[in-house]
Amino acid sequence: MQITNTILMIRPVAFRMNEQTAVNNYFQEDISIANADINDKAQKEFDTFVTVLRNQGVNVIVVDDNKEQDTPDSIFPNNWVSFHSSGTVVVYPMFAENRRKERREDVFEVLESHGFEINDIIDYTSAEEEGIFLEGTGSILKDRVHQKAYCALSERAHEELFIEFCEDFDCFPVIFTANQTVNGERKPIYHTNVMMAMAETFAVICLDTIDDKKERKNVVEHLKKDGKEIISITEAQMHAFAGNMLQVYGADEKRFMVMSSQAFKSLNDVQIKAIENHCAILHSPLDTIETCGGGSARCMMAEVFLPKP
Repeated sequence: MQITNTILMIRPVAFRMNEQTAVNNYFQEDISIANADINDKAQKEFDTFVTVLRNQGVNVIVVDDNKEQDTPDSIFPNNWVSFHSSGTVVVYPMFAENRRKERREDVFEVLESHGFEINDIIDYTSAEEEGIFLEGTGSILKDRVHQKAYCALSERAHEELFIEFCEDFDCFPVIFTANQTVNGERKPIYHTNVMMAMAETFAVICLDTIDDKKERKNVVEHLKKDGKEIISITEAQMHAFAGNMLQVYGADEKRFMVMSSQAFKSLNDVQIKAIENHCAILHSPLDTIETCGGGSARCMMAEVFLPKP
């Protein structure tokens, strides 16, 4: 299956702007209020978001962050771990040193206590010693049905490790570079999942970020070949996190495209109708998390595909 009903989310206790990730996450901005107030606002946004999901029958497993670790980006667990239908868990190498402390084995125990089965753990974290990174489903967008994986290369997504992942999971790699304009310069977008979202029958993508015409054409051809309707967004909409969406299903297997309220408000009527032709839309306000964290709804949700015995 391309999508799941079960989502793991980490409730923040020390959320703030992470200075170690701001060097290449151009979506982050500092706001002039105390860190404790920033965390309080982020917790309220988090709790509201969880309620919005649960009210539609999405199975959300919430784990509290550990305050002692001082992990400001723990709210984005999809970067350090992914959970697969084979019972395999993958642990990823992270660019920022303080994000590496987010990796917690007790999270696996929580999932097992909910009846999920873990058969194997693939650990790529030794790549950090060589300065090689691949940040989970932030870097990798899987088309699980067609066994393809899309990746926009950046400092946080190295080509050789991505290809190794594709070999390990028998996926065809679709590789490209996606850029954004920062102070008049074109610079790599830090994660694939801020410019592209993969759903069952469609893909939301900011094609304008793929400057190389051959690479752009290749991405489009793969999506079309696999029957995906392409819903294009602008670079301005991408900066409102309109590319950072995730499709899930809730009660009675009803499908939802989940996004932030800022992302939803940035869409025009044609784009909204295009998405709603495939599934319903769910959105929740995540303004503080987006501003300080430089990530949005999709980054907060780690999909759980693990089997139940």
